[in-house]
Amino acid sequence: MVQIRPVSDLRNKFTDIERIVQTGDPVYLTKNGYGTMVVLSIDAYSRLTEPEEYIMDVADSAAASTDKRLSRDEVFGSLRRKINAEK
Repeated sequence: MVQIRPVSDLRNKFTDIERIVQTGDPVYLTKNGYGTMVVLSIDAYSRLTEPEEYIMDVADSAAASTDKRLSRDEVFGSLRRKINAEK
């Protein structure tokens, strides 16, 4: 169930919010009726960022194995050529 709470609940009802996020559900916080942030458990956040962390680890490992560096234009130019060749 979606939980939307005023940001003041983060201070005033922290244990309620903590209990909700520990179930794996996010809590959406609002300020003056507008969404401002989302509170997640560390486990839920880790599940969201794990694929990106893995990709960054692979990229770091590849970069460490060579001194070759490519410019932005070389990288994106190569990608554009590959995409255009597939069309």
